[in-house]
Amino acid sequence: MAKKDNFPNRIFSRFTASGLVKAIGVYSILVISLISFLILMSDAPAHEKAIIKMALGLILIWIILVGSLMYRFRDPIRGLIQRIPLPWQVKFPLFCTILALLEEAVTVSMTNLAPLFGAEIGQAFITASANYLHTVLFHSVIVFIPMFLVWTILLHYFDFPPAHVFLLFGLTGSLAEMSMSPTNILGGFWFFVYGLMIFLPAYSLPENRKIRKPKWWIYSLAVAAPLLSPILLLPVTPLLRYLWRIMDPIFFVESSWN
Repeated sequence: MAKKDNFPNRIFSRFTASGLVKAIGVYSILVISLISFLILMSDAPAHEKAIIKMALGLILIWIILVGSLMYRFRDPIRGLIQRIPLPWQVKFPLFCTILALLEEAVTVSMTNLAPLFGAEIGQAFITASANYLHTVLFHSVIVFIPMFLVWTILLHYFDFPPAHVFLLFGLTGSLAEMSMSPTNILGGFWFFVYGLMIFLPAYSLPENRKIRKPKWWIYSLAVAAPLLSPILLLPVTPLLRYLWRIMDPIFFVESSWN
C-alpha cells in the first residue's frame, strides 16, 4: 500500500521539479515569440499591439530579470528571512504579499506606459486600473492574500518542495486567468508570473519542520483550495465596500465591487 500511495509523488518529484519547469519555460518562449511576431508584424489594431508589448515588458522585467535575481540570490535571501525573529507562519504570507505587490507594480507600470506602446491608457491595459492602489486593493493582491493563507496552512502540515509550490500556485494562477479569458492559458507564462510570488517564500521556510510528505490527492487540493479561498474576504467586505465608496476607483473592467 505504501508503494502505491507514494508512486504519484515519485513521478511528480522526478519529472515536475526540474523537467516540467523547463518544459513550460521553453513552451512559453516559443508560443509567446510566435504570437508576438504574428501580431506585431500584422495590421492588427494599435491597442492589440500595445497589449503584446505590455505582456513582453512584464515577462522581461518580472519573469526574466526579477526571477533570475530571485534564483541567483535565493540562498542569501533565505538566510536573511530565516533570521527575522517571527514565526514562519507570519513571514511566509507576508513575504508572498510583498512579492505580489512588486509584481503588480510592474504590471500597472506597463498599463501606464500605453502611450509609449502606441495606444491610450484604458484602450490597452493588462491591469484592471491604471491606479496602483485601486488595482491591488480591489482587484489583484487583495484576492491573492487568502491564497497565500491557504498555502500557509498546507505548508504547516505537508512538506511540499519549493519547485512543487511554484508549479502548483502557477497552475492555480493560470486557471484564475482562464476565468477572465480562456486564451490566457495558451502562453504558459502565467505559471511564472504567479509561481514567482511564492517560490522564494517557500524556499525560505525552516528545514526542521516536523511535517509529512503530501499524498497525491493533496496536490489536487493545493490547486483547488486557493481558488476557493477568496471567501475568506467576507469578514472584511464591509470595510472594502466603504473604501470603494470613498476612493471611487476607476476600472477598465467589470468589478464585483460595483
